[in-house]
Amino acid sequence: MRIGEVAAAAGVSPRALRYYEEQGLLASVRSPSGQRHYAEDAVERVRWIQRLYAAGVPSSAIVDLLPCVHTGVATQAMVERLTDQLERLDAQLAELTATRARLAAVVGAAEEYAGAGSGTGACEEAEAVAS
Repeated sequence: MRIGEVAAAAGVSPRALRYYEEQGLLASVRSPSGQRHYAEDAVERVRWIQRLYAAGVPSSAIVDLLPCVHTGVATQAMVERLTDQLERLDAQLAELTATRARLAAVVGAAEEYAGAGSGTGACEEAEAVAS
């Protein structure tokens, strides 16, 4: 697949693909005319990289993770680094869950106050209820 095809299918820019190559996250072969060509699994790999980036996993950790994902082989150092990332993600999820619960309480209280016709100060009162 050519760079434009992979980029379009994965929902990223060609520049992102070139960056992934620079970081050692993605490989391509060059045609005689210099065009990049990617393996068929490149789209799924790029989507996985995007999900990891969105979760806050740095490219240096992704470089360690990808060989393990594709070959099933991992060193103890790799496992430890990936475990650290997993623990960080778990903490981030817990924080997001708590924030979501608080926001849901604010919305519920605001809806209750708005339904009662007391629009003035409803958000402030809702925040106090959720705290």
